[in-house]
Amino acid sequence: MKKLLTLICIAFISLNASAQIVYDYIKAADAYYEKADYNSAAEYYEKYVNSANKNIKSSGFDPYSVNAISKKQKVAVSNYQQAVYKLAECYRHLNYPSKAEPYYAQASKFDKATFPLAPYWHGKTLRALGQYDAADSVLTSFASAGQGGNEYVEDAGREVKNLKFIKQQTTKADLHLFTVKKAANGINTSGANYAPLKINDNTYFFTTTRPDSGASKNAQFYNKVYTATFSDGVLNEVKKADIPQPAGKHQGVVAVTPNGNTMYLTRWVIGNGKKSASLYVSKKDKNKWGEPVLLDNSINKDGASTQQPCIMPDGKNLIFSSNRADGIGGFDLWSVQLDNDGNIITGTESNLGPNINTKFDEQAPFYHVASQQLVFSSNGYVGMGGFDFYASKGNIGNWATPENLGYPLNSIKDDIYFASNGGAKNMLGDVLFSSDRESACCLEMFALNKERPIKQISGIVIDCETKQPINGAKIQVVNSASNVVVSSVTGADGTYAFTSEDFDTFTSSATAEGYNPNAVSTAVITDDMITQQNLDVLCLQKIPPPLPPKVDTVIVMDNIYFAFNKAEILPESYDAIDNQIVAFMNKYPTMVIEVGGHTDSKGSDAYNLKLSQARANAVKKYLENKGIEADRVEAVGYGETKPIAPNTINGKDNPEGRQKNRRTEFKVLRYK
Repeated sequence: MKKLLTLICIAFISLNASAQIVYDYIKAADAYYEKADYNSAAEYYEKYVNSANKNIKSSGFDPYSVNAISKKQKVAVSNYQQAVYKLAECYRHLNYPSKAEPYYAQASKFDKATFPLAPYWHGKTLRALGQYDAADSVLTSFASAGQGGNEYVEDAGREVKNLKFIKQQTTKADLHLFTVKKAANGINTSGANYAPLKINDNTYFFTTTRPDSGASKNAQFYNKVYTATFSDGVLNEVKKADIPQPAGKHQGVVAVTPNGNTMYLTRWVIGNGKKSASLYVSKKDKNKWGEPVLLDNSINKDGASTQQPCIMPDGKNLIFSSNRADGIGGFDLWSVQLDNDGNIITGTESNLGPNINTKFDEQAPFYHVASQQLVFSSNGYVGMGGFDFYASKGNIGNWATPENLGYPLNSIKDDIYFASNGGAKNMLGDVLFSSDRESACCLEMFALNKERPIKQISGIVIDCETKQPINGAKIQVVNSASNVVVSSVTGADGTYAFTSEDFDTFTSSATAEGYNPNAVSTAVITDDMITQQNLDVLCLQKIPPPLPPKVDTVIVMDNIYFAFNKAEILPESYDAIDNQIVAFMNKYPTMVIEVGGHTDSKGSDAYNLKLSQARANAVKKYLENKGIEADRVEAVGYGETKPIAPNTINGKDNPEGRQKNRRTEFKVLRYK
């Protein structure tokens, strides 16, 4: 019996000790969680959640209990369900969705009234992990249930739209034009590397938490500003920037005035899981940056974080991000005017307005000079999820509705801090940006290039009346600089086509047999995302047939020849008769003509009259053989009675005149 009691005591003591250890885990986890030390909290919540003994009683609804231990508790701690949910929250704050997802999935099965947001965050983590269908199902169900408050229900609905946007973006036809590469290892070391800023043709500033052997032990992984050279699309030769680094503070995300003499930068501290950031200004003196000076309360509002400066290319305005209370919501983008020396003009700060800002967060502004677009990151619009890059064309005080810059620049993770060397028509042609898409914790730098596809341009030439294509039309296209782009001939379908590096205002002109020439201009397409253009239709008007000759019109045929003193038409006359008389009669099928034969004065009047009649009859017969009806031709011989030139001059023979008088005429008599 004593032995049995001893074993029971040992078991009880062991259980007691085990429960004490579990209690210590959860107590430590809760303490770290309250301080927003999510990494440490997650470690201890994991120990508790994965321990064999979860017998801790704290707030009354955990089913497991060890009364002896609970009596000794001096501090209330989380129960098992609370620990699971807080563990998921830790991993969410640590930006570790693969770790957070199974705990959110577990918490989603707990009491909905106690953990109303568990399904919401579960859906968000599923989206971050690329499990789109599962995320859609969870978030749609959450939004339909209406729990968790209007703000979360509304955002769940937006996330469902995000999922549809993701599916559309990841199946775009132009994805083959993009190349995305992670920056070299010298840039992406351990920790975060982000916020590239070009300061001259081959040098960039960027912010990093890479280990710093020159820093004190406690400041090894603070954010600092570094420089890197840039050549052939690669950043290299990394070194710490010559900017005074504060003790106990993070520093980075800089902006420099166009003259290179003034720098604005962000300094921040993190306490209890909350970041508190402010903007500073530094002046260059003898090629060295001076100690940064805190900006006044007009910019760094009390209780707000102010960060991420961006200077407009003309040096007259500074754009920054702040969650100050007088904004639209979350972090907004603001602007403030600068004087000629790069100093802030107090009292000129202004919110960029609802065309840019949402009730969520807008951050990390960048202005692309060539295309006149403001690029920024936001988690408040429909997008891929997390922070996406958006672009708004315009300038201070006049911003167009932002457009999502799409996949693959944007991902389902956070994409923030953008810099472009691309041209006006292809901002995405040469981009450096930062994203945590391939990292479990931190931003890394990437390079993106988008190839500009050759523009495929086509047009068509048609008959204005029948709308049928015109085959064989000669086409010429010139651009706005009056340079000939293409000279071509239309095919049977009336089309012509060519390629061009850029869209332009193209003017197409065409000629075709039987048609009047014409031209048409097509306005330039400004959307560089488009790759094909159909030019405005070019129609040609048929040349109207000439009016039929009037009655009594006489046409002299000088090239109809007969055998000497005979009515036999010589073969060399056939083309003239076919091309003039036969063609004319066919063109006007109701026309009736007289073929008149004429001679010179050589020979007797009777002979000449007979010969001319015979020759007129010969022409009539020839026309009949060519298909002209006999009743449309009257043959009359006039002999020498109607000369058109003198046969003699001053009693002397006039060979030229006699030649003109030996002729065949046809005269329009009437129309049937």
